Amino acid sequence: MPYVLLLLNILLLVAGQTVWKMGLDRAGGLRAENWLQVLFSPLILAGIGMYGLATLLWLSVLSRLPLSLAYPLQSLAYVLGILLAWRLFGEAVPLNRWIGCAVIVAGVVLISAK
Repeated sequence: MPYVLLLLNILLLVAGQTVWKMGLDRAGGLRAENWLQVLFSPLILAGIGMYGLATLLWLSVLSRLPLSLAYPLQSLAYVLGILLAWRLFGEAVPLNRWIGCAVIVAGVVLISAK
């Protein structure tokens, strides 16, 4: 069960970042003259809500798993974030970032091995 909660936490973190990026793209970025409009845009507010839920899940995860295990496993959010940036936003991802993703995944496998 704690691993399911951790997976949901990761998904909510990445979803929150994704909707923030979408909201900022729609607003033309964050500037001095539009920060209030950006702050209260539906996508930014949705991302804040997702982060709130992710935080509650994280507290639940921390009550069930050691931090030395849970926190490194949460790094899979970085890998998922790069995958979404590449597929959803069409961002160019250089080879060194893909190698970094592989290192993260290898680290997660090592840390989670019993």
